[in-house]
Amino acid sequence: MMENINPVSPEINSDEMAENTRHVVGVMKAMSHEVRLTLLWHLTRGEKTVSELAQLQGLEQSTVSQQLARLRLEGLVKGRRQGRAIYYHLDDQRAQNLIEIICSMYCASKVA
Repeated sequence: MMENINPVSPEINSDEMAENTRHVVGVMKAMSHEVRLTLLWHLTRGEKTVSELAQLQGLEQSTVSQQLARLRLEGLVKGRRQGRAIYYHLDDQRAQNLIEIICSMYCASKVA
């Protein structure tokens, strides 16, 4: 049985709804790429450098940097410089919650 989901607030106007919808679509598009979704999943476990993420993904650092740039544009990740390294972390709690829900549904070991 599906959980009862609260309907859209009647106070929200159509302009706000359109703006919110555009934001959600951008987030979903950013997350719909296999590499980006996996990067976000790794970042739910804490800050990581491009080098660490590249090693975890088995990808070139340039590929990881390119995908992180897209995630930054959507406001999903943020980086902080420490010396020569940039440490990336999730910057949107709603996105983190969504990733955790997705992974709880699809990443858990299946019990027969």
